[in-house]
Amino acid sequence: INDYHCNEVLQRHYNHTGKLDQNRYRDGLKPESIACLFICFLIVVENSVILMAIWKNKKFHMPMYYLLGNLTLSDLLAGFTYMLNIVLSGSNTLKLTPLLWFLREGGVFITLSASVISLLAIAIERYFTMLNTKPYHRAKRNRMFALIAASWALSLLLGALPIMGWNCLHHLKWCSTVLPLYAKSYIFFCVFVFLTVLLAIVLLYARIFHFVKSNTQNPSCVQRKPYGHRSLKYMALLKTVTIVVGVFIVCWMPLFVLLLMDFVCPVKTCPVLFKADYFLGVAMFNSLINPIIYTLTSRDMRRAILKLLCRRCLMTKDGRVRKIGIRISFTKTDVNRQGLETTISSGNGITSPIKSIYPKLKLSVIT
Repeated sequence: INDYHCNEVLQRHYNHTGKLDQNRYRDGLKPESIACLFICFLIVVENSVILMAIWKNKKFHMPMYYLLGNLTLSDLLAGFTYMLNIVLSGSNTLKLTPLLWFLREGGVFITLSASVISLLAIAIERYFTMLNTKPYHRAKRNRMFALIAASWALSLLLGALPIMGWNCLHHLKWCSTVLPLYAKSYIFFCVFVFLTVLLAIVLLYARIFHFVKSNTQNPSCVQRKPYGHRSLKYMALLKTVTIVVGVFIVCWMPLFVLLLMDFVCPVKTCPVLFKADYFLGVAMFNSLINPIIYTLTSRDMRRAILKLLCRRCLMTKDGRVRKIGIRISFTKTDVNRQGLETTISSGNGITSPIKSIYPKLKLSVIT
């Protein structure tokens, strides 16, 4: 227990891995760290907007969007923990006790785990929804709450394992280079869990796409309009979540490969392990991109965000998005002795004729 409060233990582990030879622990925040802080701020703001849109729009008060909101919450917390990690890194690292160090890194691991497991929870919800043709709202809500609770319980457990004893405080030869107080076995276990979850997600979505495709191609199912409409709606949601999963893999896979190298490489033999911050920076973009994906792929989400950010200037009284623009159309009319007729419509249903020598021009100002 005393080792958790002894600062010398932290310095001993960093010296063993060769990290004390790096200048980053002698200086303050570097320009790239300041840039990362700005990105983290954007992550927090973006995901806060998404959460507010889901909360205020009753149309999104359904299990699927609650699960998307849970993923958004994990991204928001990831941005916040990244900010704390950056502020407490550099020269501040050597001022920490092992207990504070475990809390700093554990926050990142918990939010990472929450993001991964939230994606799995969404995939499970979609899979059971497609299998059950008769929707039971109460059953879906109970399943949704169970999935959210399970995702955070597992994430907290995974992030708390080092502080509970799965570390290398008394065994320097077992220590990770990227995270000097973590045991290599724990690093490998986390990567194995994440990759297993991602594989399960890919398999679930493959089954779902196959199920939807086979039913939409079946004439008897296509003629059932409610079922066909629901299938198209689910397919649109699946496309959004699939893009989210693909972006997650692209962003996090380099860090996973680096951590696997950390497990294999002996101490001070792989210089690339000292550049882990850049790999973490790439992974950090995942939490920045997810809100952009939601707004680009979902028309309802775009409208909800516009309504939230600029309700007065872009929304009508009935809650629809105001259309601003000019529509011009040319039509053929009979030529009479007095010339051709031009009509100008102001959008209120009243059309006023004006004599003109030009072809008939209908100009509507849409407001």
